Formats: sequence, C-alpha cells, structure tokens
Amino acid sequence: MDWLSRALSRAGVLPPAEAERAILAGRVRVNGQVRTQPLSPARAEDRVTVDGHPVDLTVRTRALMFHKPKGLVCAGTDPEGVGTVFEALRNVLPPALQGYGWHAVGRLDRNTTGLLLFTNDEQLVAHATAPATHLPKRYVAKVGGALEDARLEPLRRGILLDDGLARPAKASIRAERTVELTLSEGRNHQVKRMLGAVGLPVLELHREAVGTLVLDVPEGAWRELTEGEIASALRFSRARTDTR
Repeated sequence: MDWLSRALSRAGVLPPAEAERAILAGRVRVNGQVRTQPLSPARAEDRVTVDGHPVDLTVRTRALMFHKPKGLVCAGTDPEGVGTVFEALRNVLPPALQGYGWHAVGRLDRNTTGLLLFTNDEQLVAHATAPATHLPKRYVAKVGGALEDARLEPLRRGILLDDGLARPAKASIRAERTVELTLSEGRNHQVKRMLGAVGLPVLELHREAVGTLVLDVPEGAWRELTEGEIASALRFSRARTDTR
C-alpha cells in the first residue's frame, strides 16, 4: 500500500509535483473512481488511469550513477544560483526516465566531484546510508601540508572527531599530495575533517567508488545500474528490506 502521488512517481508515471497536480485536477482514476487526494491509498494491483490512459503502478528498483561536476549542490534549490544535482540530472535523462521521483543516495559537498547515486526507491537510500550497512566509499583528495605515510596512521586506527570516534579507514598515498581514503561510514564533511585532523587540509575532493561500484562515466554524464550491480555492488535486495 502506498499513497497515490508517491505511487505514481515511484513507478515512473509522473514526477512528484506533476503527480500531485494531476490528482488535484481530477485527471487520475483508481478502479474507475476519480481521486482528488494525493495521499489517498493506492496498490500495485489497482486499475489506474491518467487522462484516460492506463498506467502500471508496479515498482521496480532503479538506480542511476551520475558523475557530479564541481559547483552543484545536493539539495532541491541552490540559493547561489549555480544549480542542483537534480536539475543537472533531469537535463540529461531521456523521456522514459523523466517520470520518476529521483532521490539522491547520500550527498556530496558543492565542491566535491564524483560518484553520486540516484534511485526511485527510498529503501535503497536508507540501506546505502545506514551506519549498520558499512558500505565502503572511496575518495581521492588533493591535500596541502607535508604528506607522508606516518601521518595517515591515525586514520587507519580510527580518529576522534568532534562528533565521536570515526571508524578506522583505509588510507594510502596515491601520488604527490594525493591521498586515497576509503570510509565505511558517512558523516557530514567527514573526509575533510579526518584529513584536517592530521594536518592535511583538503584542496580538492573526488568520490570514485561506492561499495564495489566504480565511477565509469564522464563528468556530467549518467548511466543506469543493472539489477546485478544493485544487488552485488550495493548489497541491496528489496525482498530482504521490504517490511511494509
């Protein structure tokens, strides 16, 4: 069971705002009856039409890999006017994927680039961002300060931050002034705070992997993940997580 407006967007029929407007305008029927309340109940087996055309409310978990450029924010609006990741994604998606309500899986700072995931399934968001999942995320950071291996050792043991002890991270020197850091948790600005705590201020930050999924599209581009990638690389199965 779901509410009607969300069911339409999760199934890729209409994006959230359009779904709500269509329902309020009386354009949606469920089992032959006009529904004008976006929060009215809906089931996958219901007979639903929009403007007289049958639509399918069956939900399939879909996920997209997006290569986030520098400057965009992971929010609904950008007060600075540069743009949001949602706007950038919709600008490059084909019509067949425009009807979904896409959720970002986690966040990247405005000036952080790299792998950002989107999904139509809130349960995948919860799974991938839950502390208990320990889904690894690999970053590459260009840093200031004197870079030597011994300086990274506290990060490997687990370093105390202002919001508690950070889990041990995999840390190595990739190149001059470049650190590779893999975390199994996700706190606000965590990479920058961890490296800053050992005297290595972050100058540039890029996320190149989540789980075993490695970024493989150009900046500003996207691709859809396969069901196998969702299950294996992100360790997600709706059958195991669906408790509704």
